[in-house]
Amino acid sequence: MTPVPATKGIDRAHRRVILASSLGTVFEWYDFYLYGSLAAVIGKQFFAGVNETTALILALLAFAAGFAVRPLGALVFGRLGDLVGRKHTFLLTIVIMGTATGLVGLLPNYETAGVAAPIMLIVLRMLQGLAIGGEYGGAATYVAEHAPPGQRGYYTSWIQTTATGGMILSLLVILLCRWLTGDWFEVHGWRIPFLVSVVLLGVSVYIRMQLEESPVFHEMRSEGKLSKAPLTESFTKWENLKLVLLSLFGAVAGQAVIAYCGLVYMALFLEQTLKVDSVVTNLMVAAALAAATPFFVIFGKLSDRIGRKKLVVGGCLFGAIVLFPLFQALTHYANPAIEAAQKSHPVVVVADPNECSFQFDPIGKVPFTTSCDVAKSALAKAGVPYSNESAPAGTIASVKVGESIVQSFNGAALATVEFRARSGEFNAQMKKTLSDAGYRATADRKDINYPMLFLVMFGIGVLGPIVYGSLAAWLVELFPARIRYTSMSLPYHIGNGWFGGFLPTVSFALIAYTGNIFQGLWYPIVIGVITFVIGGLWLRETNGVAAE
Repeated sequence: MTPVPATKGIDRAHRRVILASSLGTVFEWYDFYLYGSLAAVIGKQFFAGVNETTALILALLAFAAGFAVRPLGALVFGRLGDLVGRKHTFLLTIVIMGTATGLVGLLPNYETAGVAAPIMLIVLRMLQGLAIGGEYGGAATYVAEHAPPGQRGYYTSWIQTTATGGMILSLLVILLCRWLTGDWFEVHGWRIPFLVSVVLLGVSVYIRMQLEESPVFHEMRSEGKLSKAPLTESFTKWENLKLVLLSLFGAVAGQAVIAYCGLVYMALFLEQTLKVDSVVTNLMVAAALAAATPFFVIFGKLSDRIGRKKLVVGGCLFGAIVLFPLFQALTHYANPAIEAAQKSHPVVVVADPNECSFQFDPIGKVPFTTSCDVAKSALAKAGVPYSNESAPAGTIASVKVGESIVQSFNGAALATVEFRARSGEFNAQMKKTLSDAGYRATADRKDINYPMLFLVMFGIGVLGPIVYGSLAAWLVELFPARIRYTSMSLPYHIGNGWFGGFLPTVSFALIAYTGNIFQGLWYPIVIGVITFVIGGLWLRETNGVAAE
């Protein structure tokens, strides 16, 4: 179908619609990303009963829990949006989101409340996920239904900028709080950014109270064309259910994992894997994402000319191709010492494979005491990449660092006190050997090539606009107006909530298990290629289709 020619400019009424919808969504994403940005601190506060590696993975799982319930939020609030209206529904979601985030800032930590602390945290994360599940579909649908012909990609692209905007806002608030509170930030200062969301909640509610209902919904209601059972119409009729499934696997899943490499994973990779300090990480991520943000609008507007499908599915393939070289360049410019040490003094764990566990213990009760587990735990804690070499059964594991060898020990038969003492001795020896070989505990700021690092980070960050900038317009146009809120929300939030939300957890678990710091990239690469194939073959172009 030939696209409808775009008209130029946005009138004052439509600017108010876009601004109100976008600002409210920025604040909501701010709430959501605070947790991801503070995952390391939260791991120490709420999962202190386990080792550091498991605590980080648990903190990331709690982050993912918010994503996991987003499809449920999509069903609950999508149904409300199609029954009672777009405006009232996403007004409700912002209230739930802001309240849950503010309460995170008041929670007792593990030391004070024990296991009840992480349970309360996860419950609030799930409330946040429910709210986000209803937010995006409402905002995207609301703006799209106000857009004039030929400008739907442009109008909805402003909504797409909000994820990055919220991320940047959360990083800047965290940096300010770290600067103001100093060392106290790790103890109680981390709570301040969460409490700030109460102020943002008030602003968001005020802004959204000024909006009118969308003209498309108003017309359907006046003509008696509203759906009486949006869930049934969306998911029990094969014609629409097929579109939901194709949208999930042929558009949103790949978009999510590629975009989240810049929005979430890049910062975690810099701080947790490359050991760049949090201040430098947050400043660089904020700068790179800020530079990439205008491209959401550029690619959204471009989609009004060339179509949505080319950008989304083509961007998924492009991202899958460039992720490895981009993250290798990230390592080269952010921490050249670790790259040099890997070449001059490669680290190899020599062990009986049957002794090596997948070191993930949600309740902190599994004893990782074999010689292989002791060795890999020390390397994971130090953030040192390594390879594996099989040894005969019964062999005590050792770690080769270049020409040096550090012998591990089998702690299975040792008493707890003796095991801790031996672990301390082994870790100290391991730390000294690694340090002598050039593996530093933290990346040296003097070694960072800031201009080149920024360019690489910008390159990773701009992948998001390519795949995400026109996605809202594409999803809105795929589904009929009477069930649009429900139908588009579910694939969007399964894709972003499950495929995207579990990206950090899956990637870091793969790194911890294999020792290869780039191994986690296979997850977004495989999903991106699958989306390219399915979307390219079975999803239609919608540019020029009416939103009614």
